[in-house]
Amino acid sequence: MSLSGFAAPWWFLLVLVIAALVAGYVLALRSRRKRTMRFTNLELLERVAPKSQGRVRHVPAALLVVSLLVLTVALAGPTTEEKVPRNRATVMLVVDVSLSMEATDVQPTRLRAAQDAARSFAQDLTPGVNLGLISFAGTATVLVAPTTERDGVVHAIENLKLAQSTATGEGIFAAIQSIESFSAVVGGAEGPPPAHIVLMTDGKQTVPQDEYAPRGAFTAAGVAKQKNIPVTTISFGTSYGSVDIEGKRVPVEVDDTSMREIARLSGGDFYKAATAEELKKVYDDLGEQIGYETKQVDASRPWVALGTIALLAAAASSLVIGQRLP
Repeated sequence: MSLSGFAAPWWFLLVLVIAALVAGYVLALRSRRKRTMRFTNLELLERVAPKSQGRVRHVPAALLVVSLLVLTVALAGPTTEEKVPRNRATVMLVVDVSLSMEATDVQPTRLRAAQDAARSFAQDLTPGVNLGLISFAGTATVLVAPTTERDGVVHAIENLKLAQSTATGEGIFAAIQSIESFSAVVGGAEGPPPAHIVLMTDGKQTVPQDEYAPRGAFTAAGVAKQKNIPVTTISFGTSYGSVDIEGKRVPVEVDDTSMREIARLSGGDFYKAATAEELKKVYDDLGEQIGYETKQVDASRPWVALGTIALLAAAASSLVIGQRLP
């Protein structure tokens, strides 16, 4: 039962009316007592007057006042914060498919663990969110444009293929372009829906090597910030991962520093996941954050119910105690 965020607080002026009724009730009791004391034959009065019920006789009036106060709170429209599913949002899931994702430091491989977690994320995301998918290695590919249909996204996630190099900036730029194209079509009178990019990668950008280059990851993060599209980054993997490339064992350590900086520059959040379980939890948390929003909703119903119960109790007690309605 909320006692905050009232939609129509001016209804509390009724409290003055209720206070006036209480004052009138007290004055009526005192006037009645004075009339009784003026009765000259007190002995006769005791024989003919009904036996006093003491303080119990005030119960109906007290319950009536309580019901009026509670119903006044209900009329004032208390509200409370509640998480409700979003009915307008765009999310682009950007997944790294560079050769480093073949590392087995996360069982069975980084890529398979990423696919399993991303599939659960797509399936559990609230229906009102438009979800798209981009894979990137040396270049970025838009596999699924933003849509509320999850089957195509899930199918594309299950069929991700590895490739050479890591062009993180290209992945972010492709996501921004997809979001803008989609927003231009569905914007309408309310404007474009809020958008978010979820970037999951396990390594440092290699194309171009300078992350501040025109097509670099940090530059792309800055553009996303200007367009009010936060990039939430997931740094996936461990510091001891390695893969075989042309017969050589190549270490593929995760780059937490760059991922944290991309999130900071774009206004997003940074997550670290070193195991498949941690990655699943990150996606679960993101599903809650992205798929739901906090809104002020009406919370007057409990007050209406309580006020009605108090009013019925006042009527019932009046019938039992005084054989009449208040």
